[in-house]
Amino acid sequence: MPVPMLRSTAAVCTTLSALAATSILTGPSVAEPFSTAPCALERSTAHHSEGVDTWNPVYTRPTGALDAVMIFLSFPDATPRTTPAELTSDHFPATSRFYEQASYGRFTLHPHPLKHWLRMPRPSTAYAIRRDWSAEDRAAYLRDAFAVADKEVDFSRYPVVYFVADPDAPGVDSDATKVVNLDTPIQVDGTDVRRVVTVFEKHPPDRLVLAHETGHVFDLPDLYHRPVDGKGDWDTYVGDWDLMGSQFGLSPDLFAWHKWKLGWLDPRQVACVRGAAPTRLTLEPLAAGPGVPVQGTGGAPAFGLGNGVKLAVVRTGPDSALGFEARGAAGNDHASCRQGVLVYRVHSGAESGGGPVEVVDAHPRTEACWENSVYPPLADAPVALGESFTVPGEGVKVEVEDRTASGAWTVKITPAVRD
Repeated sequence: MPVPMLRSTAAVCTTLSALAATSILTGPSVAEPFSTAPCALERSTAHHSEGVDTWNPVYTRPTGALDAVMIFLSFPDATPRTTPAELTSDHFPATSRFYEQASYGRFTLHPHPLKHWLRMPRPSTAYAIRRDWSAEDRAAYLRDAFAVADKEVDFSRYPVVYFVADPDAPGVDSDATKVVNLDTPIQVDGTDVRRVVTVFEKHPPDRLVLAHETGHVFDLPDLYHRPVDGKGDWDTYVGDWDLMGSQFGLSPDLFAWHKWKLGWLDPRQVACVRGAAPTRLTLEPLAAGPGVPVQGTGGAPAFGLGNGVKLAVVRTGPDSALGFEARGAAGNDHASCRQGVLVYRVHSGAESGGGPVEVVDAHPRTEACWENSVYPPLADAPVALGESFTVPGEGVKVEVEDRTASGAWTVKITPAVRD
């Protein structure tokens, strides 16, 4: 809906003057109760904390249906060689489909793309777009983007905002796609815009890149390890096993811990393992949900799963826990390299990019799928059928005893004996 330009420009300029270099919202704000389970780590002040005891209300929670607007920005120094429709199809329906499957149908993302380009007032090279963008250049870009878009977009309708730049403009860096978090929300069309996804992807783009960035809008952290000098392997923390580690992963479905955090698992689907006695339980495959076939016994596809236990948790400290979940070739993980029970450490006090989740390798002397895994040493990390594994440094033992006819995994978890 068109709105008066004077009000819009003034609001944007005032707000963007407070844009910080990293623009990170760290405080817990007002805690909204989420889970009181003994194994639920407390949310800390870390950026994108993995705590699940409360939901941080400054972030949009992905339940039900949400609308997202896609705004396409061109520049005076380039004539677009692609159309908004082509760029929309680069990301949708793939992004919506990923979240529909990951959430078991509990969340739907509806894209609302503009059908034409909006011209920015300055050349693309004037914004110095790059991965580690300066606060001043980024603020100038967002100021101009909101000013041109507010003539045609009613931002009060959209909790998710994508600014998509012409991928062929000379100043656009395809490595610069990211979510910008605002210290002070932009007030436009009577609503507070707290974060924006700035898309600078080439055409065609990296696979599932927009799904990854959208995860940050929902308070999910980066799970990759960024080398200090930019050289070395980025995927040593979780390998292929979560979209927030790599959008190229063979098994990019979100960890069950993240599904718990986002509200896609019922409390009964999370088993808290306590005490010293062994606990035997049945873990449903992470991807199992309505209409999603999983491999049953004998290799035959099986249906009907979806409401059982998806995550077992052993608390290991005030801000740490172990997660156990069953992964296999189904749903978002249809290209998975190995199947079995995946074990990972969770640290609620770790910052985004600082290892808040680390996959524990049950086969540290081997690797797998070297031809297409993002990190082959972790591609065979799950504990396979008939195997047992004791988590180094924790003493917690997991035994994968059997599989049911429906494809679920029977496991026994024995907590460490502590003095």
